[in-house]
Amino acid sequence: MVENITLAAFLMQHLQGEDRIALIKMLGDVAEASKKIAGAIDHGALMGNMGSLATENVQGEVQKALDVISNDIFIECTQQSGYVAGMVSEELDDAVEIAEKHHINGQYLLLFDPLDGSSNVNVNISVGTIFSILKSTNKTPALADFLQPGSAQICAGYALYGTSTMLVFTVGNGVNGFTLDADSGEFYLTHPDMQIAADTQEFAINMSNYRFWQKPVQRYIDECLQGEEGDRKKNFNMRWVASMVAEVHRILVRGGVFMYPTDAKSVNGKLRLIYEANPMSFVVEQAGGAATTGLERILDVIPTGLHQRVPVMMGCKSEIERLITYHQS
Repeated sequence: MVENITLAAFLMQHLQGEDRIALIKMLGDVAEASKKIAGAIDHGALMGNMGSLATENVQGEVQKALDVISNDIFIECTQQSGYVAGMVSEELDDAVEIAEKHHINGQYLLLFDPLDGSSNVNVNISVGTIFSILKSTNKTPALADFLQPGSAQICAGYALYGTSTMLVFTVGNGVNGFTLDADSGEFYLTHPDMQIAADTQEFAINMSNYRFWQKPVQRYIDECLQGEEGDRKKNFNMRWVASMVAEVHRILVRGGVFMYPTDAKSVNGKLRLIYEANPMSFVVEQAGGAATTGLERILDVIPTGLHQRVPVMMGCKSEIERLITYHQS
């Protein structure tokens, strides 16, 4: 462990400004929710919670039992601080109604995907939780309050449930990662000041969609696959986990790019803007990377709906700039 610093101690030492107390409390709630979700995943098979339900979320995706369990845990835990005025979740059509007793100090909005990559739970592959925090101008927020561009985020991050449980986040001054010590129940700083490598030979994309992509993405992937014999003059490796949290975490640790571009099947993109693309773009940019739709910086996109989708390409800055050039030309 790096300097044996707990999450609570780190927040007390490093957070400044008017949002300091609120963020300490809210991130403490997120950490507690992450621990409980990790426990629910660990015991999923033993409790009979690994299957699908006879329900769909607002996106028309069949819900896993753990999707609903994780959603309930996150909502319950993150109301405890009293600073959250409103929430939106991937699993719910509309905003969560916060009980009056739970938003005495309510001035922030929490947007989240409670279990990203849930299709992986049955095969024991890493999944995660993604979250974003915005300021609210209303104690009882309306739909418009949630539709802020990603550049307005004051905090964003993710929990990763893999070989260990991690909490990684930014408050706008870099990215830090904390690992859960299961014995003590504490998160400890293990990945300080995470930075995305300036060069890479690795990309993550679902190659089965190749025939549906637009020409700029096909061109980029073709060049990567040509290896040393092609225009790029170097070999690339491909990775694909089908969990955005796992893909982005790998990029933070060892570099690369992650792409879920628009295609003929999903003309508006596949990933959701306000609780997937925006928080992950904030993290990636704070770690020295870049994030784009191909035509626009993701954090500059103006949301038009709670469950709006966008194309996503993020990671190593030089590679993303190459992709942007291909789209512009």
